[in-house]
Amino acid sequence: MPKKILVIYYSQTGQLKDIVKNIAQPFEDKKDEYSVTYYNIQLKQDFPFPWSSDVFFNTFPESYLQIPSEILPPPADVLNQKFDLILFGYQVWYLTPSIPIISFLKSGYAENILKDTPIVTISGTRNMWMLSQEKLKVYLRDLKAQLVGNIALVDRHDNYTSVLTILRWLTTGQKEKSGILPAAGISDEEITGSTKYGKIIEWHFRENNFKDLQPDLVKNGAVEIRPFLVRVEKVGNKIFTVWSNLIIKKKEKRPLLIKFFKVYLMAAIWIISPIVLVPHILMTPILWFKRKKQREYLQGINLK
Repeated sequence: MPKKILVIYYSQTGQLKDIVKNIAQPFEDKKDEYSVTYYNIQLKQDFPFPWSSDVFFNTFPESYLQIPSEILPPPADVLNQKFDLILFGYQVWYLTPSIPIISFLKSGYAENILKDTPIVTISGTRNMWMLSQEKLKVYLRDLKAQLVGNIALVDRHDNYTSVLTILRWLTTGQKEKSGILPAAGISDEEITGSTKYGKIIEWHFRENNFKDLQPDLVKNGAVEIRPFLVRVEKVGNKIFTVWSNLIIKKKEKRPLLIKFFKVYLMAAIWIISPIVLVPHILMTPILWFKRKKQREYLQGINLK
C-alpha cells in the first residue's frame, strides 16, 4: 500500500506553492510507492493580493502577536487519513509564521493531523526566517509533531535591494525585473532546483533514516545562516514586541500608531540597520566561535 504524504501550505503569490510542489515531485514520480495529498490552508476571510499599503502594515500587530483568524475546515481526505510524512510550507510575516499558518496551528484540526508524524518544514522568505522557525518549533513540539528536517529558501539579493523588490511585489503584484531593480523573491532557478531536496527527503524516508536528514539537507545548501540578519532579527523582535502590544492596547489610537510604526520601520531598515552593521563587522574576530555555534544550532532542527 502506498505511503501517504501530506503537503500543507499557504501561498498568496504562488511562490511557496511552486516550491512545495517541486520538493514533493520525487514522491509524485513514484505513484506506486506514494500517495501525495495537498492541503492549501484557507481563511474564512482571506488577505488580499496585491496588498494595499494600509492593509499590509495594519496586519502587523496580529501577525507578530500570533493572533489567529478563523480557517475553513481542512478537506475530508486530510482529516480522515493518517499520514506517514508531512511537508509543511510556510511564509514569514513580521518575523513570525504568517497568520494563516498560526491560525491552522491554533485550530482544533492541527494536532490530529500533525501528532506523531514526521514533518519537514519549508519556508520561502525574503531573508529573515531564523527566529520565526524557532517559534514554529515550539508549536510543533506542543502539538507532538516530529520535526525531522528544515529547508529555508530565500531571496539571495542584498538586504536593501530585497526590501524594495518585495514591497513592489506585495503592493503592486509586479515580480518581474524593472529599471535597476531585479525580479523579486526567490530565483526561478532555485525554485526549480528545490526538487533536489525532495530527492534527499524521499531517500531518507525510504531508508527510514531521519537522523541524518537535516545534515544532508544542510550539506546540499538547504539552510543558509547570515549572522548579521540573526542579530537584526533579535533586535527586531524586541522592538516589535513593544510596538505590537502598544497598538493592540491603544485601540482608539490604532490608525495613528500604525502610521508611526510604518515610518519607524522604514527608518529602522534604512538608517538603524546600517549603523548596527558596523559594530557587527568589527566584533567578528571576537565573536567568531559564538557565531559559529549559533549558525550550527539554527541550521539544525533541535529546540533549545
